[in-house]
Amino acid sequence: FAYRIRDELVPASLLSAARQSWDDAVRIGATAGYRNAQVSLLAPTGTISFMMDCDTTGVEPDIALVKYKKLVGGGMLKLVNGTVPSALRRLGYTETETSAITAYVERHGTIEGAPGVTDEHLAVFDCAFKPQNGVRTIHHMGHIKMMGAVQPFISGAISKTVNLPENASVDDVSEAYVEAWKHGLKAIAIYRDGSKKVQPVNTTNKESNAKTAEKIVERIVEVTRPQRRRLADTRASLTHKFSIEGHEGYITVGTPGELFVTMAKEGSTLSGMMDSFATSISLLFQYGVPLVHLVEKFGHMRFEPSGWTGNPEIGFAKSIVDYVFRWLGNRFLSEPDRAALGLVRTTEVADATSQLELLNRVVQLATPETQATNGNGHAVAPVPDAPGYRRLNSTPDAPPCPRCGWLTVRSGTCHKCENCGETTGCS
Repeated sequence: FAYRIRDELVPASLLSAARQSWDDAVRIGATAGYRNAQVSLLAPTGTISFMMDCDTTGVEPDIALVKYKKLVGGGMLKLVNGTVPSALRRLGYTETETSAITAYVERHGTIEGAPGVTDEHLAVFDCAFKPQNGVRTIHHMGHIKMMGAVQPFISGAISKTVNLPENASVDDVSEAYVEAWKHGLKAIAIYRDGSKKVQPVNTTNKESNAKTAEKIVERIVEVTRPQRRRLADTRASLTHKFSIEGHEGYITVGTPGELFVTMAKEGSTLSGMMDSFATSISLLFQYGVPLVHLVEKFGHMRFEPSGWTGNPEIGFAKSIVDYVFRWLGNRFLSEPDRAALGLVRTTEVADATSQLELLNRVVQLATPETQATNGNGHAVAPVPDAPGYRRLNSTPDAPPCPRCGWLTVRSGTCHKCENCGETTGCS
């Protein structure tokens, strides 16, 4: 390609360097081969155009006839398209008319409404973005069609941004990609005006941007921050004792907004983890997180220890956390919420008012000690005597099995895992 350029059109040094580059490419490629090689393409030239004192480069239309570029060190640079006067002259306007129109463009940032400009000439001066005081702009399909006209003449892709207005929809973006494919484009970049907090080039000046920033700050300040509702120093509470395969614990619910779970020996890993977990849940209560969401999230979590509980409302607990939140859901959620979560209550509170409200008024709860029936008048056997139920002779602070992780049971002075048979030292 470099050898097809006529000598009189290019400086000798530049032409010689170009031909030498192609000679090197052919020589090296003959031995090393080619990969991802392109003969020609349109590289990104947005910043280079400012250094070259060009208004536009390649197939990229100007952003606006008057635009403002933010400088890295601070400040704003006003850029006015310098081709407007020459374009007006080619359209037949006199020097006096050209000067008046150019001055109008510099003051108002748009040629719309300029004195003496005919409507049929306005399309010549349309740009990628809508001007500050105007309404005209190049439709995004115009960008794609221009790229489609250029693509057959180059082997590579075109580095070109397809500018969409701020009110562009998802369908508009999808249409742009599909049309780019139909026009045979090898690459496309889409930008929606205002999609970034800071743009290097804008069609508005610093003052208008400052006003917009003030409006944004006002909206942010109006957002309500979560408030923690601290509890009174003296308050009632409800304590519930539970057992999961012999691992006993206590749930204490304050009124309303705190949870304590006591498990194992003080200072043990299990006790510390449950204390930390209960404290975090208490903070969630005090910041207003609905209980129904917590029950939905933590209910039915599966890890050891798990097993039968002896509580007819729970039955088999998949973990301590599962038991705690299913019990909280049964006690404190409304009937529709319990039904939505699949929680079944086999005993009823004497007062239909929620237990949290009863606690808040320091009213003692009354839970009938009635025996559950199977619907035909015959009592149902207690869960501990149900088939398959057995209580492990375990201690609350039993260590987990080093092989499988199952909680061990005491065997003499040591502990033994009933899942895999591993012991902690004794045979």
